[in-house]
Amino acid sequence: MLDKTGIALPEQVLSRFPKKEFLAKAKAIIECYQDIPCNPCQTSCPFGAILIGDDINVQPKLIVEKCTGCGICVTSCPGLAIMLAKTEVDKAVFKIPYELLPVPKKNEVWRAVNRAGEVIGDALIDSVQSIPKQDKTYLVTVKTDLNLLYDFITIRSKDHE
Repeated sequence: MLDKTGIALPEQVLSRFPKKEFLAKAKAIIECYQDIPCNPCQTSCPFGAILIGDDINVQPKLIVEKCTGCGICVTSCPGLAIMLAKTEVDKAVFKIPYELLPVPKKNEVWRAVNRAGEVIGDALIDSVQSIPKQDKTYLVTVKTDLNLLYDFITIRSKDHE
């Protein structure tokens, strides 16, 4: 499916998420599904939580126990293939890379979007960080309904529907 549509299958997505008990704290979700020459995530992680190895064509693996949820890997990934996820009582909280205009603002409600580009619910913008080294990539924290944990991938402005 991924080769034909560009959309990861549900089992592929689930394979990138740690067990729910680990998601009480933010953890990196690395959605790299193909072997390509890339390693900024491994190089940027100060905790050694992302492992690729000597062959930079290998898909990165997250060592969940070492991941602190700092988010450095999110803005370091040139393919925008990493986000952070954690769970709260009834919410899923994500930190995602965002490079489009308009830039979201705190407390705005945007659309939650799945991997097929479909609107699946609302996403409350909790914070927007501008990263000096990544002047065009913002780190946006959003809250969605907990039932969107495995479907959510990004946001879309309500103005662009």
